[in-house]
Amino acid sequence: MLCGWMLAVCCGCATPGGGDGGRAPGPPTGVSAEAGSATSVHVMWNALSGVSAYEVYRGTVKVDDVPASAHMLDITRLTPATAYVFTVRARDDEGRLGPPSREVRATTPAAVAADHSAPTAPGGVTGRAAGSRAVQLSWTAATDDRKVVSYDILQGGVKIHGVGGAQTATVVTGLRPGTRYSFTVRARDAADNLSPAGAAVRLTTAPGDDGGRDTAPADFRVTTHRADGAYYIDLAWVPPRVDGVVTEYQIQLDGQPATSLVWGGTPPRDEATHSFYAGREAGAGHRVRLRARLPDGTWGAFSAERAVTTGVQP
Repeated sequence: MLCGWMLAVCCGCATPGGGDGGRAPGPPTGVSAEAGSATSVHVMWNALSGVSAYEVYRGTVKVDDVPASAHMLDITRLTPATAYVFTVRARDDEGRLGPPSREVRATTPAAVAADHSAPTAPGGVTGRAAGSRAVQLSWTAATDDRKVVSYDILQGGVKIHGVGGAQTATVVTGLRPGTRYSFTVRARDAADNLSPAGAAVRLTTAPGDDGGRDTAPADFRVTTHRADGAYYIDLAWVPPRVDGVVTEYQIQLDGQPATSLVWGGTPPRDEATHSFYAGREAGAGHRVRLRARLPDGTWGAFSAERAVTTGVQP
C-alpha cells in the first residue's frame, strides 16, 4: 500500500530533480498559485539543488526568469476575474532546461471600480523562533471596505512571500542559525491597495542547527500489520505547517536513512500515511522517524522517534 506515494531507495537522499552529470533538471515540485489582487497572482514552488534559474510560464508564455536563490514570483498586470494556468521549469548552469512542473490554476477576483481605500495595517503581529532555521509569525486580520485578498510577508523590508487573505499565520523557513531578523506584514485588497506595514517583529533564531522544531512532522504514529505472510510498518503523521507544499519525506529506520517518499499527486495537508515492507519475522523491533524536505529545499527537523515490534500492536 503506497497511499499515493512513489517509493525510491534513499541513496544519499539528494534533492530530486536537481541537475546531475549532464542531465537536465527535473520538474519543480510543490508549485502553488494564489491570487494576490485582481491583477496579480503569487506563484511559489519548492527549491531544487543544482539549478541556476527558474522560468515561470503563464500558459505557454514565459513571463519571467527567477534566480536559483528564490522560489516565488508575483505575476502582475493580469486581467480581473480571469482564470490562469501556471507552470515552472528549472535551468542548470549549462543552460539545460528541465520539463515543466504540473499545471496550477488561480483565478483573479473581480475588480472593484474606484477603490482607492487601502486596508488597515495588520494588528497584533507576533512571532517566535521555531528552532535555528525557522520562525513562526501570526497577526490579527486587517480590515478593508471591500475585502482583504492577501498578505505580504516582508523580511528586512523585502517581500519574501504572500498568503491568502483568510490566513493570519505562517512559518518562515530557510533562515540562518543564531541570526537576528525583522519581519513585517502588509494587507492587500483586490485593487492592489497596500496597507501600512504592521509593527515590526524582531526575532533571533536559536544557535546550532536543530532543523527548526516546528518544521517536524507532528502527531507521528507507527503500527504494524500482517498481509500475505509478511509484516508491514504503517506510518501516519500531520505534515508540517509551512509556506508552500511539502512533497518529499525521508524515513529513517533504526538510525539509518531507509527510503525517500515523493508525493505523486496532490499532497495531503491534514494527515499523510504510508506503509512499507518489514520482513516475515514476528517480534522484530524497529525504531522509526521521518522528516520533510521544506519548500526552500532544506530538510526540516525529524519527528519524534517511535519504537515498533512486528506482530505487536501498541
